Amino acid sequence: MTIAIDIRNLVKIFDSKKAVNNLTLNVSENEIFGLIGPNGAGKTTTLRIIATLLKPTSGKVNIFGYDLSSEPEKIRSLISYLPEESGAYNNLSGAEYLKFMASFYAKNNDELNSIVSEGSNISGLDDRLKDRVKTYSKGMKRRLLIARALMIRPKLAILDEPTSGLDVFYAHHIRDLIKDYVKKYGVTILLSSHNMLEVQYVCSRVALINNGGVVEEGTPADLMQKYGSGNLEDVFIKVSNLA
Repeated sequence: MTIAIDIRNLVKIFDSKKAVNNLTLNVSENEIFGLIGPNGAGKTTTLRIIATLLKPTSGKVNIFGYDLSSEPEKIRSLISYLPEESGAYNNLSGAEYLKFMASFYAKNNDELNSIVSEGSNISGLDDRLKDRVKTYSKGMKRRLLIARALMIRPKLAILDEPTSGLDVFYAHHIRDLIKDYVKKYGVTILLSSHNMLEVQYVCSRVALINNGGVVEEGTPADLMQKYGSGNLEDVFIKVSNLA
């Protein structure tokens, strides 16, 4: 099985604080992998390093065999990244925003139209795509941004709190869409979420990190069995208290 993400002894220091501390994990291709942990555990810093937005202090990160330190441009061509706090261009319509973002990836007009059509379908915004982004609710903006992240069919999609701000209906829709995307297009997903139900439902494997390092890892079912819990939320609480 091909390794999509291979991280070994990753360290990231800000001033004198270790935000990531000897973190080691790997994610297989076509896998939906969840990164969970309490606030300040190092999740977002880890995601930003994988997305090539931060340089590690030390350690090794390989994405589909490319070294993050020496080949970041090759990695960027394979990934998309959706931060928890992300915005779109408020004065563009939703459709204009998707077209603008698609233009960075499309090789011709046919491919551009295909990517935009894919994004429109993912967003589920229908006629509201004609309206300016500044008129959107938080949930609508999130749907547009998820569409932007997935419409290009990246080899690796890094999603930080993908369903933040969405109502139950569209959160469920996005979870199903993520699972279908992996099956249909062979996309690898790395996501972080505070919604344990979401992680339990979507992810094939999970790593719980605390104090910058991995303290537990496995399938949701195996972790629930190991800790005698009926859901991943209870596992999260038990492991966090032990760490």
